Amino acid sequence: MRARTVAVQAVLLAALAVGCSGHEGASSKAPGAAPSGYSQMQQKVNAAESAAAAADRDAASNADR
Repeated sequence: MRARTVAVQAVLLAALAVGCSGHEGASSKAPGAAPSGYSQMQQKVNAAESAAAAADRDAASNADR
């Protein structure tokens, strides 16, 4: 089960990396301003963290042993 948790986390990390990689160059916004799409990316990160936590709970459970 631990290998499955690691695999899920690796897939989520890769998905986040691909989702964030489309931005190149310096931002024209003022320092401290949130970049375009920041709230959507934050939602994706929260969903990924939630999925990883669920996978950890599943891996730690004794229900399937």
